[in-house]
Amino acid sequence: MSLGTVLAILGAALAAILAGIGSAIGVGNAGKAAAGVVAEDPDKFSKVLILQLLPGTQGIYGLLIAFLVFIKVNVFGGIYNIDTNSGLMLLGACLPIAIVGLLSALWQSKVAISGIGLVAKRAEESGKAIILTVMVETYAVLALLISFLAVMIPDIVIL
Repeated sequence: MSLGTVLAILGAALAAILAGIGSAIGVGNAGKAAAGVVAEDPDKFSKVLILQLLPGTQGIYGLLIAFLVFIKVNVFGGIYNIDTNSGLMLLGACLPIAIVGLLSALWQSKVAISGIGLVAKRAEESGKAIILTVMVETYAVLALLISFLAVMIPDIVIL
């Protein structure tokens, strides 16, 4: 396997791992807050569940980019040996969703936790809590778009 191929697969792994770590921590933290609310009022479960799940999307975005890189280097059908420059380009293409996915999931969970607190006090305001939490998602979506375009644009050089 060439160095370029290793770099490309490293990028895919970073996209999935870092965004996944952010989502796991975010969903876990929001879940703790949600459990406290549900313990007091089980009828609020569906409202806090939505808020808990929102930080989980970044992990999905990282996984999507990882799969695109795997397809690009033909991991599922006999791995291509690609040149170092192509591998570096694919590694770089994975970094936006890897880094922004990690950080936005962590910050989104903080907003989600605050929203869960809002729902605990005023359940009728759950829509506002969701909107505030989704605003952080915007930056994860932008990072996903940049990573997607960067993975799809370059032609890899097969050795």
